[in-house]
Amino acid sequence: MPWLKLLHISAVIVWCGALLYLPLMLSSAAAASRPPAAALQKHWPRQVFIGLATPAALLAIGSGTLIFALHGPVAPWLMFKLAGVGLLVLGHGACGLLVLRIERGEPGGVRWVSRVVMFQLLLCLLGIAWLVLRKPA
Repeated sequence: MPWLKLLHISAVIVWCGALLYLPLMLSSAAAASRPPAAALQKHWPRQVFIGLATPAALLAIGSGTLIFALHGPVAPWLMFKLAGVGLLVLGHGACGLLVLRIERGEPGGVRWVSRVVMFQLLLCLLGIAWLVLRKPA
């Protein structure tokens, strides 16, 4: 069981790091104007989203579900934590939609929306961390 918790925590760290970095990449890609730099900056957000954030999200959610199925009773703090994870998944999807807008060449509003998404994700992450650290023994 400790290896499963280690896997879960590691996947959560990678997923959350990618989710906090993606909006910054998207904002930068939306502002890029020089052709060589713009092409490179528009390529990397998809790579981070598909190659790093999504696999880490699937691994974090899968391992967390397995931990809950094997060990965890249903408790009020857990329901709030799962609601926070649901909001993280929505933020993940919002990042995916922003990646598509950048790739289509529609950067209008991406900088503002990516900042809002990053703020929402940061609040969710802090709330989830607070719930996990304050859970009853």
